[in-house]
Amino acid sequence: MKKLKYILFSFLAVALMFYSSCKKAFLDEKPYSNYTPITLNDSLGFEASLIGLYNHVSTIYSYSDQQGWPSVWQVGTDVANATTNQQGVEVPYYDYTQLTPTDGAAAYMWNRNYILINLSNVIIDGIENPSVSAISTKGKAAINAEAKFFRAYAYNTLATLYGRVPLIKNALTTPKTDFVRAPLNEVNDFIINDLLFAVANLPDIEAVKSNTKGKMYGRANKFMAMQLLAEVYLRTGKNDLAEQQALGIINSGKFSLNKARFGVKASLPGDYYSDLFVYGNQRRSQSNREVIWTLEQENPSSVVGGITNSPQQRRVWGTGYYAVQGMVLADSLGGRGLSRLRLSNWFLYSLYKPGDIRNSQYNVKRRFYYNDPANAKFGQIIPYTGADTLFKINPSITKWNQFDPNDTFGFAMIKDFILMRLGETYLLLAEAQFKQGKLSEAAASINELRKRAFADYPTRGQVQSADINLNFILDERARELIGEENRRMTLMRTGTLVDRAINLNSNDAAKPLKGLTAKNLLLPIPLTEIQLNKDALLEQNPGY
Repeated sequence: MKKLKYILFSFLAVALMFYSSCKKAFLDEKPYSNYTPITLNDSLGFEASLIGLYNHVSTIYSYSDQQGWPSVWQVGTDVANATTNQQGVEVPYYDYTQLTPTDGAAAYMWNRNYILINLSNVIIDGIENPSVSAISTKGKAAINAEAKFFRAYAYNTLATLYGRVPLIKNALTTPKTDFVRAPLNEVNDFIINDLLFAVANLPDIEAVKSNTKGKMYGRANKFMAMQLLAEVYLRTGKNDLAEQQALGIINSGKFSLNKARFGVKASLPGDYYSDLFVYGNQRRSQSNREVIWTLEQENPSSVVGGITNSPQQRRVWGTGYYAVQGMVLADSLGGRGLSRLRLSNWFLYSLYKPGDIRNSQYNVKRRFYYNDPANAKFGQIIPYTGADTLFKINPSITKWNQFDPNDTFGFAMIKDFILMRLGETYLLLAEAQFKQGKLSEAAASINELRKRAFADYPTRGQVQSADINLNFILDERARELIGEENRRMTLMRTGTLVDRAINLNSNDAAKPLKGLTAKNLLLPIPLTEIQLNKDALLEQNPGY
């Protein structure tokens, strides 16, 4: 009898399941996405979406479909030229006659930043929704601030590169084909308001969240927002406010210029400036007290998804020395590079004074020696002759050196991206002071970097107020930030791209500058964006 009851019960259960499966409501799908409001109702949902913003920013720096991508932001300026080993995407950025609305690099940067804006807007809309009640007021403000920092970061890039751009304040949930370009002052005010909110509500650098490995210094802190705000204020002519933000960072006491050897290669040949950029030294958690924002990456062979693509910075900046007979790959030479760009003659031969540590052999590699013990020329210097000077052993910076013995081919560079550090803060401060006519204060700000750079300061390193002008500050940015800053964006922001590129770097023998005019102070609006925007006029920038 007991067995019969069990059989009947099982049959009933199966019948009910069959009946339920035939009801339409049971078959209805409910697709969930981390970008739909259903997941943005608690701290875990918002945390996952915030982390996605860092992941997306990484796609801008790790793009490898076009290996010459990092070259786009350096060649055709004052600091670098393309080589015969170019990849292709960079061509319109030294031969400006080819820079048209169909340009791939301009389209990629537009796309990446508008996606970042929409991802940020999803979080902002979600956290500002009154129905979200499981998070405290303070917690909501912190989430909102982190998302608004990234929205401002994206809009600042767009405003610098394209000028007036469509201003999208809320997440897009349906197709939109009637975008118009907002007035630049409206875009700038929007950026500034986002950053002021971020400064007020992001944590201090030592109050960032923690996990099992310690404090997550890679997450947004208020000093990141202050640094970006200083740059925005400079771009918009609010120089006194830019000075306040830069001073706030410097006077916080949370950061310091590195002046002593440290880290994983402190016992090896090098210097305290080169130590800043060694793989394993780039994070605050690794004793680097100069960094304000490090976009942290991991080797995907040990951390799944540790990097979003295959970064090409080492291939672009590093030399192709391995192609010289008698040379073998070495950690001390930075691994396998391809030298897709070449430092300009102005940078190599005119920029630095003797004794500047930033131009030491550990920071700008100028001499190479045969390093294969099996070669008869082992230990001898490799002469600069013929095509070798263009892409095999040309002088190069070492900031992107990185060697993985498990990947000697080295297609991808596995290294963190230092996006903000105190060295640049002093340069932003000096620029703000100069633009207010505070020449002695600007000289003092530059001299803080000079004291670190010159062992014989003030004999050779000190600058005076009479030395200070915008070109001198831009020179100093090149000395301090070569290979780190987006040089094109800096020169576009300051309106100096045309004059400096033509005056300092127009006669490269291999890939000379062509067709650079004032119109190139802005990039073209991508043609596809204009064509798809069928219900309104999305104006093109003048000259394109």
